[in-house]
Amino acid sequence: MSMREMLEEVSRLHHARPPATPEQIEAFEQRVGWRLDPDLRAFYLHCDGADLFDSVDPAFSFLPLERIRRARVVMRKDDTDRAGPASWYVIAEVQDSNYILLDVGRQQDGRYSIRDGYNEAFPNPDYCRQIANSFSAFLGGALRSNGRWFWLREE
Repeated sequence: MSMREMLEEVSRLHHARPPATPEQIEAFEQRVGWRLDPDLRAFYLHCDGADLFDSVDPAFSFLPLERIRRARVVMRKDDTDRAGPASWYVIAEVQDSNYILLDVGRQQDGRYSIRDGYNEAFPNPDYCRQIANSFSAFLGGALRSNGRWFWLREE
């Protein structure tokens, strides 16, 4: 499924927020010090976050740009290297108080990789492993998952 088709599905079957403006994206990139990759830019120009499957208790809740923060700040309330890598950012909340992390320190084909934000073992990379090589790969899996985690696998 193409990114365009996935975004149409998010709007049609799930709970998408209104799109971010180019100005909001620019302000976000200035704040965090890195640029959105093409997948993320397309997503945020389409919707500034979305809840998949249920609006009250979503299986995946993709954060609006204003709520994206370093994982170590969100998960450990500490913005030092002892609390986790500076390059991991929380982009989604999932059930069971875990997170989906964007690794802006690692790209493949111009896309950032996605990690499992397993709260109990954060920031151990053996438990917070890479689960998708791009946001579009993760979004596609999430849309096909029916809200379940079993489809995730190490990449």
